[in-house]
Amino acid sequence: MSQTSRLIQTLKKVLKAQGKTYADIALVLQLSEASVKRLFAQQNFSLQRLDCICQSLGMEISDLVQQMGQDEARISALSAEQEREIVADLELLLVTVCVLNRWDFAQILNFFAIDELRCVQHLAKLDRLKVIDLQVNNRVRLRVSANFKWRENGPIQCFFMDKLQEEFFNSRFDHSQEQLLVLNGMLSPRSNQQFQDKLEQLAQEFDQLNNDDAKLTFKARFGVTVVLAMRPWRYGLFKRFLKREKT
Repeated sequence: MSQTSRLIQTLKKVLKAQGKTYADIALVLQLSEASVKRLFAQQNFSLQRLDCICQSLGMEISDLVQQMGQDEARISALSAEQEREIVADLELLLVTVCVLNRWDFAQILNFFAIDELRCVQHLAKLDRLKVIDLQVNNRVRLRVSANFKWRENGPIQCFFMDKLQEEFFNSRFDHSQEQLLVLNGMLSPRSNQQFQDKLEQLAQEFDQLNNDDAKLTFKARFGVTVVLAMRPWRYGLFKRFLKREKT
């Protein structure tokens, strides 16, 4: 992939992260939305237009180039073997979750009963897995990309799914910081896809808030888990009332 292509891909990621659309860029450039789509498809931007887009995103072209370099050096997923290595050690998994949520070394030690040497060893392993860069005085710099995710149906996702069913829903969800919505209806495939797209956008907004709040003090934040799920499903409770399909 050429450097121009990589730069445009980075620009698309920034637009997506900020919830910007081609229609928004069309207003900035005073072009039609179709013209903007063509510019992206042909990857044919003048420096003046690229600068206008970057300014609308609160950044310079140099910031975009820098982010492109950072994104290329970051990982978006671990291998199944790497995930198995992490999930096999519960303490290592705990440290992994902490650093992904931007906890520093002192915060981990203050909050959990983990031996200091053991914590350093866990961080060193995460450094080897390229999840972090372990720096002087046990400072940590994340090396995962903005779209980093556990492998679908991989070792860590399966582990959390087991715990999710066991512990997560053991609540009445009646506190001010909790909410449970259960929606039921009948949608067309098109409407179903539109709603899934909105869920994906909501997940991106959560990631952006998480990144923004990382600048706050540790005491100003608390752990939050969000479960977004959607699937065709019938309550098993009513299964016995279903008519058998004719063969």
